[in-house]
Amino acid sequence: MISERHFTPALWRAFFVLAAMFMASSAARAQRGYRPPPNYVQLGKLDQAEGKRILAEFRDLGIAGDYFLEFQLHVFPRRGAERILPGRLWGARNASGTISRVVITVDGVEHRLLIQDGIEPAIWQWQAGTGGSPEKLGVAALFRPLAQTDLTPFDLGRLSFYWPDFVYEGIARVRGRPAYQFLLYPPAEFTAAYPALRGVRLYLDTQFKAPVQSEQIGEGNRILKSMTVLEVKKVDEQWIPKSLDFRDEGTRNKTRLSVTAAVLGQTFPKSIFAPAALADDVRAPGSDRLIKIDP
Repeated sequence: MISERHFTPALWRAFFVLAAMFMASSAARAQRGYRPPPNYVQLGKLDQAEGKRILAEFRDLGIAGDYFLEFQLHVFPRRGAERILPGRLWGARNASGTISRVVITVDGVEHRLLIQDGIEPAIWQWQAGTGGSPEKLGVAALFRPLAQTDLTPFDLGRLSFYWPDFVYEGIARVRGRPAYQFLLYPPAEFTAAYPALRGVRLYLDTQFKAPVQSEQIGEGNRILKSMTVLEVKKVDEQWIPKSLDFRDEGTRNKTRLSVTAAVLGQTFPKSIFAPAALADDVRAPGSDRLIKIDP
């Protein structure tokens, strides 16, 4: 047994130095915040270079050409009645990545988003009747609920797919199909503006290289939100998502996005994807060109 008399002045100084180092290390870890650990789903050392190649290939894939989708948002609150909100989406690709113009109508009022994914991501928002100019959203605003739903601009975009800090975790099975599993870590500006989000786990179908599920991860590896592709549909020889579920694990509310019509292989004026044009009305393709998708 060690008694107090065994502690010499030198030992006391060493003790306080070690204690100070431990406290400084703990403070540094607290400042950095929680970082979800990888959940490797395969035995053996995974080839991270191969994972980087897979993710880079996925970022360059998507629906070919310009396209237009009509959809419905089915809002299922944990308590209360279901609500259905109509929506439209114009999609294209530019030098930075995919770009989408999204319109969601609530009580006759249009809520519009312009979502630029890729190497220089950005999101703009505008609401009909406000009379103002489109607003470029800061990081914190990306996580505010949109148009009386639990969805946020961050949920609808693919901004996290381009985060450079990630770990390839192997091949998992999602809804009975093999999928590449990745854990992506948010950049410093995301952590500073929205510290609740500590990572995003992404699952990519190994055949189609398309997302089948994603999970937003918080402190203690807790899932904050999830997105699951329930069904896909082949339109003009291309596979597109037909229905997706967005679930808020905190509120237990769910929103289902169901695509009801689509037209692919279009060429839209690039001007409709300019941020300033978000306040301008854009005519949707005629009903004679739309391919209806059965519910």
